[in-house]
Amino acid sequence: MDRFRDKIIPVTTLLAGLVVLWYVFAVIMNAPVQRDMDRRAGEDPRFSEFIGKTLAQAKPTLPAPHQVATNFFENTFTRKITSNRSLVYHAWVTLSSTLLGFAFGTVLGILIAVGIVHFIALDRSLMPWIIASQTIPILAIAPMVVVVFAAIGVTGLLPKALISTYLSFFPVAVGMVKGLRSPEILYLDLMHTYNASASQTFWKLRVPASVPYLFASMKVAVAASLVGAIVAELPTGAVAGIGAKLLAGAYYSQTIDIWSALVAGSVVAVLLVTLVGVAGRIVERSMGGRPA
Repeated sequence: MDRFRDKIIPVTTLLAGLVVLWYVFAVIMNAPVQRDMDRRAGEDPRFSEFIGKTLAQAKPTLPAPHQVATNFFENTFTRKITSNRSLVYHAWVTLSSTLLGFAFGTVLGILIAVGIVHFIALDRSLMPWIIASQTIPILAIAPMVVVVFAAIGVTGLLPKALISTYLSFFPVAVGMVKGLRSPEILYLDLMHTYNASASQTFWKLRVPASVPYLFASMKVAVAASLVGAIVAELPTGAVAGIGAKLLAGAYYSQTIDIWSALVAGSVVAVLLVTLVGVAGRIVERSMGGRPA
């Protein structure tokens, strides 16, 4: 009961408030277009009818929540998953490059972190460049990666995965560096007292201590990887994927489709972050950690 009062009620109240604000702004932003349509048609609707029309436009400036929800439901549950209109199909296309890029980024981030922790030269020379790399907008890098790989005949999944890798390796590298350096001096001295080698110290002390940091950073990395996959689909002229749905919606002014695709991307992100969190708890319990 306390958990319900402390967590669910505040979250539900906040969501309800956001939905109300969404409806208000939908009416405000769609009203000018509706007034122009009514004037051209020679109509003078009552206030309640006017509000209803602003929330039922075919191509609204800002879709109402119920329009987005209806579109999302139809394109998720009533379409065949092989259909080009199915959000499940487009989400899977984006998810495939997301997972590949996330795997590459996680491995790369761990390797970089291990090198930084064990070699002072890498810490002083590589870390500043890693941080600086994240100041370059991904929208500037994505077209270059796509064009370069297309010039050598590599298209499809790999270029998109590499763009996801670019965004996902950084949080893993930073988190693992913090985790590998988290053991206190007292424990490191104890390992020296036991005459443990550097390899034994690494596997028996540093790696177990870094696991919570690793999975915390992987939650950020998997969400960043999804963003990278969606952005990578924009300059490729992709015909499938969440990014492709966003492009198609922008070309044909289908704002409801755009918002529905954004909701689909959010759902995929929540599922991925949740799966990483569950995997982290399983690993920590298998290593003897206490459940939170």
